[in-house]
Amino acid sequence: MPEATTGTVVLVVLAALVFDYINGFHDTANAIATSVSTRVLTPRQAVLMSGALNFVGALLSTGVAATIGKGIVNPSSVTLTILLAGLLAAILWNLITWYYGIPSSSSHALIGGILGAALAAHGWSVVEPTAYSKVLLPLLVSPPAGLAAGFLMMSLLYILLRNWTPARVNAWFSKFQILSAAWMSLTHGLNDAQKSMGIITVALVAAGALPSFQVPLWVKLVAAITMAAGTAAGGWRIIHTLGVRMIRLAPVHGFASEFAAATIISLASVFKMPVSTTHVIASSVMGVGSAKNVRQVRWVIATEIIIAMFVTIPATSVLAGALYEVIRLL
Repeated sequence: MPEATTGTVVLVVLAALVFDYINGFHDTANAIATSVSTRVLTPRQAVLMSGALNFVGALLSTGVAATIGKGIVNPSSVTLTILLAGLLAAILWNLITWYYGIPSSSSHALIGGILGAALAAHGWSVVEPTAYSKVLLPLLVSPPAGLAAGFLMMSLLYILLRNWTPARVNAWFSKFQILSAAWMSLTHGLNDAQKSMGIITVALVAAGALPSFQVPLWVKLVAAITMAAGTAAGGWRIIHTLGVRMIRLAPVHGFASEFAAATIISLASVFKMPVSTTHVIASSVMGVGSAKNVRQVRWVIATEIIIAMFVTIPATSVLAGALYEVIRLL
């Protein structure tokens, strides 16, 4: 496949935007599943709010984009073929997991895809030292952090609200959960939308269209709009898994899980670390459910999510490596 042609650049950019759109509807559940399941918001209200705030969050920073663009593999070794293979692998994985309603991580899929294609092209020497500390480590640590944060947040609320009546708790936290869902949506855009921005910018650098890695304004806007549109399309299969099948939640539980998850995602974004918003909110829901009653968590569903967490990067790496070899021959 010829490198650095206008057509190839356009193809990579389009693939990145397709991934961005799928990421939006695949990960809608991150922000709104608990709000919908607790009936604090209607599905339409939740999706529209999430789409708007994903757009705003995507424009607030480019720190995570820089980590994705420069912190996984050596930027000088990245070719358009590597990027295209990695994106296609991530897109295919997202569609498969969406179809089966599994809340897998778009972040894991993209990072695994880029790694796999780069390894197929150049071997392990291409991997940046920062990939372990700023990319892989946060991806592994953030789910246990979400579990702990959800458990601690819910345990604290049980202490603070022990003298409240259930009616009073529901009345207040039905309002508070709208705020927590909004914050979760904002942080999702802040962390997840930047991943496509980083890939598009790397493609422009690889093609010689940019002298150095600096996210152009048009890339920010296009990525933000695309993710917002995908979010507005909704990902109802995954919403059902996360908000209904795994555990039944009341507004106070939804607030606790969203607040805990959004806090972790915000901190990761401040330190320019990409995390899986899917796994952070899913593990936070597990933590809240465990504080409520560990037996009420449907651990079979939780186990599916945990397995997906560990399988995604190896699976997309292998898939991307195979796609790289196919595309290279075209």
